[in-house]
Amino acid sequence: MIDRQKLIGWIILFWSGGYIIYLLKARLLMAGPPIERREWVYLIMSLVGLVLGTLNIRMAAARLRGDKVVWSKPAVNKPAANSNTPPAKKAGKKSDQAK
Repeated sequence: MIDRQKLIGWIILFWSGGYIIYLLKARLLMAGPPIERREWVYLIMSLVGLVLGTLNIRMAAARLRGDKVVWSKPAVNKPAANSNTPPAKKAGKKSDQAK
C-alpha cells in the first residue's frame, strides 16, 4: 500500500499536469476566444501544484529511507556549535552515578 503523503503528491502532480496539458491543447494551441485572467491564474496554480506534488513525493521517499529532515524535530538539547561548554551527560543507572 502506498503511504498517504506519496499518494496525495501523485494526485496533485497528475491533476496539475492534466490541467496544463488541457490548457496547452485546447486553449493555447487552438484558435478561439482569448484566454481569461482566471485561466492564467489556474495555470500558475497548476505550476505551483507541480512543485508541491513533486515535493510531497520526494519527502515521502526521504522519510521512507529514514533521512533526517531539519524541521522534523527541534534541536533543544544540542549544544551550540561555537560553545566552549561540553554537552551535559545523561543520567544513567544508580550504580553508575556512585562512581
